[in-house]
Amino acid sequence: MAHWRRLDREGTDRCTLGRTDNGWMLTGQAVWREDGEVALTYAVRCDPHWRTLSADVTGTRGGHEIGLRILRAPEGWLMNDALQPEAGNCIDLDLSFTPATNLLALRRLALDGPGPQPVSAAWLPPDLERLQRLDQTYARIAADRIDYASPGFSARLSVHDSGFVTHYPGLWEGWVDDA
Repeated sequence: MAHWRRLDREGTDRCTLGRTDNGWMLTGQAVWREDGEVALTYAVRCDPHWRTLSADVTGTRGGHEIGLRILRAPEGWLMNDALQPEAGNCIDLDLSFTPATNLLALRRLALDGPGPQPVSAAWLPPDLERLQRLDQTYARIAADRIDYASPGFSARLSVHDSGFVTHYPGLWEGWVDDA
């Protein structure tokens, strides 16, 4: 299990990674304060090659119920059955409220070669209203260090052997139980 605490505000997240009959699943819960308490549970399903298939995000935000069903379909990404044209045909899903989804690209990419590896993710921004395309790059600089960049943002991430990010400067700090 991976555990994190937020560095930008009061909050925590925890996540487990499990194998399924058809690939992998991340399940977790993030809780933080932002205009009231936000408590979201998430389940992200991937195929055996770490390509995102679907996700569910449920919980409350400022007293309002949240229920999102996200699906990668042949025609593109759907959220609650509505096509998300801005997300295009991205392979990865990036949930803005958790560092857990960085694991998907890190597991899928071969980061042993020189230079950054480009990734286009279907990104769920903090407002949770729609999916957008977010172009990202990951470059391994050491066994446990990754340089990450997206438009207007870059960071040197610390990464556990499992692929979970353990330090996301200014945003998250965490650890992974090796049990």
